Amino acid sequence: MRHLLLIALLLLAACSRDDKPTPTQAEALRPADARLAAVYERSCLNCHGRSDGAAPLTGHASAWAPRLDKGMPALLHSVRQGLNSMPPMGLCPDCSDSDLAHLITFMSRAPT
Repeated sequence: MRHLLLIALLLLAACSRDDKPTPTQAEALRPADARLAAVYERSCLNCHGRSDGAAPLTGHASAWAPRLDKGMPALLHSVRQGLNSMPPMGLCPDCSDSDLAHLITFMSRAPT
């Protein structure tokens, strides 16, 4: 009986675990595509790769979930216009909507 209780407690702890990556993990994440990785480094990393800001951290899926729930068109609109402390186009004036969507998708996924 004690073993079952211990297993149940461990499972509950695992389910409630925050998926927030450590600062080292977040700063190390890069898109697999080299061109997008370069864009990410110059435009996104400063705010989304460090845990000291208000931007959702790259790889922190639960922080991105409410944003993703709004849908990609709404997220793209927010990026194009700027939102709160994020500047218009997220500091990537030469990014296409496709580039921005790929970067959002990359940043919103938990590291594997």
